[in-house]
Amino acid sequence: MRRFTITLDDQLVEAFEHYMSSRGYRNRSEAIRDLIRERLGSEQMEQTPQGDCMANLTYVYNHHERELASRLTRTQHDHHDLVVSTLHVHLDHYNCMETVILRGSLDRVQRFAHETISQSGVRHGRLYILPVTMTQAEHPHGSSDQAHRHVHIEPIS
Repeated sequence: MRRFTITLDDQLVEAFEHYMSSRGYRNRSEAIRDLIRERLGSEQMEQTPQGDCMANLTYVYNHHERELASRLTRTQHDHHDLVVSTLHVHLDHYNCMETVILRGSLDRVQRFAHETISQSGVRHGRLYILPVTMTQAEHPHGSSDQAHRHVHIEPIS
């Protein structure tokens, strides 16, 4: 690990200190490392839109909106190769929150998210993307020797 020094103006230091305390960071180094990882991950995804990713799409919608729940379910079924899992939560009498875990190419995951969030009646949609490398492997896990996918987090340490 290497050490480096930076100089910041007072206002930026105060804003950064507030950022750190509001997110529970105990030291500047870890906060800066996380910010750099986030930015480098974004850069990497911009440069390789065909690259693989894991993603978390979360949105809130009014389940009384005409046919909306059916449209959302149909969209997930139409993209069954991307959808790993879905969590459905009833927030109140009208609103539900869904979290969809996705795995696939960045461009397809983003298109799925935009198609979902843009549905009339969907609110508060947000997509979190994690760049990964996916490999196909055959080796034993328990009693099975079947080929399966492995997901590796991109090495932005």
